[in-house]
Amino acid sequence: MNITFRQIRYFIAVAEARSVSAGSTAVGISQSAVTDAIRTLEVETGVKLFYRHPKGVTLTREGHKFLRHARSIVNAVADLADGVRHDQVTATGTVKIGVTPVVTGYFLSDILSRFRRMFPQITVQLVEDKRDYIEHLLVNGELDLGILIVSNLVQKAAIDFEVLLRSDCRAWMAPWHPLSEVDALSLADLENEPVVTLSLDEMDGLVESIWSKFDHPPHVTYRTSSMEGVRSLVGTGAGVTILPQLVYRPWSLDGDRIIAKRPREDLPTVDIGIAWRRLTRHSEQAMLFMETVHEQRR
Repeated sequence: MNITFRQIRYFIAVAEARSVSAGSTAVGISQSAVTDAIRTLEVETGVKLFYRHPKGVTLTREGHKFLRHARSIVNAVADLADGVRHDQVTATGTVKIGVTPVVTGYFLSDILSRFRRMFPQITVQLVEDKRDYIEHLLVNGELDLGILIVSNLVQKAAIDFEVLLRSDCRAWMAPWHPLSEVDALSLADLENEPVVTLSLDEMDGLVESIWSKFDHPPHVTYRTSSMEGVRSLVGTGAGVTILPQLVYRPWSLDGDRIIAKRPREDLPTVDIGIAWRRLTRHSEQAMLFMETVHEQRR
C-alpha cells in the first residue's frame, strides 16, 4: 500500500471541513491536488471514503474508520519531536482527572493516549461521574483537573477553566426525511415534528433550552438516556433531535443513515474544557497533563 503522510493530512482536512474546497483552503493546496490525493487513498485502500453531494462530502462508514487511524498517525508523527524533547523526562507520580461520560466517549481517548506515550511513568487516575459531582470534587480539591462540558458549569466562582472544543448544535434526521432537502432549515420547520431527546446528565434539557430561546416548543415524543438509542430512533424516522456535532455519527448501530443539518438560527454551543479549582497551585504531573492537552489542540 503506497500512502503518503501528505495524502493523510489532506484527507483529514477534507473530513473535518466536510468539503474538498474548504479542505484545500485549510491546507493551502489546490483543490485538484486534494481531489487527486483522496482518489489515490480510495484506490489504495480499496474502499469509498466519502459520499459526494452538491453541498460537500460526508464520510462513509469506512471513511470514519480511516479517519480514526489517520489521526493516530498524525499524532504519532507529532510525538516524534516531543519524544526527543522529553527523552530525559522521568516524571513519576499520579494525576487525578475528573471526567463526565460524554467526554470519556467522544473526546478523551486521544489525549490519554498521547500522555501515556510521553509520560509512561505518570499514572492517570480517572474519576467518571455526573457534572455536578465532578464540580464538587474540583472545588473540594479532590481532583487535580476536570475535563467536562464547561458551558453549563454551576460553580464558576470557584472554578477556572479553558475551552478546548466548541461544538455547534445541529438538527439530526433520517436522509429521507422531508426536511432533509430544505436549504435554510429553521427551528420553526421542526416545531411540529416528533422530537427525540437525550436524557443524559450533560445533555439533559438541551433541546428544550434551545427551543425556549426561540419560542418554538418541541413536540417531544421519545426520551432516552442512550446515545445509540437516539441514533436508532432518528435513523428509522421516529423523530428528529438537536445535539452537538461532537457526538454526531452518520450511522446507527443497525446501519441506518443519519444526517445533521445546521439551522439558520444561532444556536448555543456545547463547550468542552479543562477545569481546575481557582487559585490552585498545580502539581508537576498536572502541569504536564495540561501541556499535553495544549499540544494536542495544535
